[in-house]
Amino acid sequence: MNTDRYATEFVIQENLRENQFNRIWSHDLKDVFADVAQYYDRANNVAALWTINGLRKKFIDCIELQSGQKALDVCAGTNVIGIDLLSKQPDLEMYAVDRSSAMQRVGGERARKLGFNINSTIHDVHELPFPDNHFDVVTLQYASRHLRVVEVFEEIKRVLKPGGHFYHCDMLRPANKLIEQAYYLYLRASVGFTAWLFGSNNASLSCKTYFIDALKAFYSVEELSKLLREIGFEDVHGTGMLGGTVGFHKAMLPLDKN
Repeated sequence: MNTDRYATEFVIQENLRENQFNRIWSHDLKDVFADVAQYYDRANNVAALWTINGLRKKFIDCIELQSGQKALDVCAGTNVIGIDLLSKQPDLEMYAVDRSSAMQRVGGERARKLGFNINSTIHDVHELPFPDNHFDVVTLQYASRHLRVVEVFEEIKRVLKPGGHFYHCDMLRPANKLIEQAYYLYLRASVGFTAWLFGSNNASLSCKTYFIDALKAFYSVEELSKLLREIGFEDVHGTGMLGGTVGFHKAMLPLDKN
């Protein structure tokens, strides 16, 4: 990360996040997602009190697509976004990239059963294995709090065509302190109950505290909007949902992005 390009607040926060979570990001999460792949979407639905499908529909409704476009879903997991995008625009050329082969195996089976083709690549998303100026649309959902987010956003900027759009959705840190504290209390109970209900293994159980700590060290809707602008996106729109516990962002690359 070129520290000269970013406000001090982001330099400090990104260094803090990497120092605190690098071991988990580099090693532990791979085992977690291998464990949860088969029940990941059902577990998320329970943990979110059955709101996640409605939120995803709102997110998909925000995404503008045109016939024949090339789209990439980063940290694609079980391909729920890719499938939704193909349902909305069937002639998309759809790509998925994720570090977890277990998650993509589940996602690939799901897409094939529905008759969809999603070009899958297993790779570290901090270095996207695609050419510059390659995609019209890039999406990233429920993963950026587990990433060196500036590096990933920079890579997304690189692979997007000039005038292309980036759509982001994730759990965020609420700006309101009362909501934030109530949210963490809920998550402690929810994560523990969900892990018990689905019989999570030791890899997942050992990360229960991490999932809350990662949110505490992440960004609010407005902070993430500011970061996207500093990276070089324009026409950035951030929307908070459920008291700012979830945020949607839409951003465009300028036609003269370089």
